[in-house]
Amino acid sequence: MNYTLHRLLLSSVSLALIAFHVAASLSTYPTIPGADTGECSVPVSENLVPVRREVYDNDRIIDITHRITSDLPSYESMGSLGQFLWLAFSLKNGSLTNNSEMKLPAHTGTHVDAPGHVYDHYYEAGFDVDTLDLEVLNGPALLVDVPRDKNLTGISLTEIMESLHIPKGVRRVLFRTLNTDRRLMYKKEFDTSYVGFMKDGAKWLVENTDIKLVGIDYLSVAAFDDLIPSHLVFLESREIILVEGLKLEDVPAGVYTVHCLPLRLLGAEGSPIRCILIK
Repeated sequence: MNYTLHRLLLSSVSLALIAFHVAASLSTYPTIPGADTGECSVPVSENLVPVRREVYDNDRIIDITHRITSDLPSYESMGSLGQFLWLAFSLKNGSLTNNSEMKLPAHTGTHVDAPGHVYDHYYEAGFDVDTLDLEVLNGPALLVDVPRDKNLTGISLTEIMESLHIPKGVRRVLFRTLNTDRRLMYKKEFDTSYVGFMKDGAKWLVENTDIKLVGIDYLSVAAFDDLIPSHLVFLESREIILVEGLKLEDVPAGVYTVHCLPLRLLGAEGSPIRCILIK
């Protein structure tokens, strides 16, 4: 047997052994549904339509986060958020992957405020979103409907809180107001007539309730006419966390488990946040 024929026979035997081992492996580890088998599972001609949902798991999980789009209102801006995302590297342009970059204000859409938002000495000391208590941001919460005829002032808040029957000991309350009915978060321009807490209303809540998470359905928990004073009252103790810009339409009032997770942005006084309710 010459040398060349000997090499060809060895190669054939090796290939046969490899095929045997591959077959054995496939029988030992059967195909996982949805896993890549090396073949294109979706015809190129098929239309791919992503599903975007607001509820999950047979309506048990409810997303109360506004989707960030260029049309989202931006605080104290006559225009919308505008372009915030662009494809810096593209497969179509020869890059190995698609890689996007984004730029947007820390208080965009559904977001959270840290104490450094209105207190400069807290900002300088490092009380940023990374220091917020996740225990406060996650747990049992009460979604309530506020009477639609007034701002949340101290005088009306006493009456409102009594009418809402918020039990002592409740620590997380999401306030649904006229802002939701007016669909303010779906309007491009910032609207200064939104409903929020006046200073005396914020003070009443801080002094008379156990609430540590205050959520509301527009870009600020504080009424525009009392913007800074109300924030100062809420954030002075560093115990209350403000979650703003919640998407609360079509969600029945009641008790849920809320989960809100801000980004760990070191040094940031605010952060976009993903919030969900679980029945």
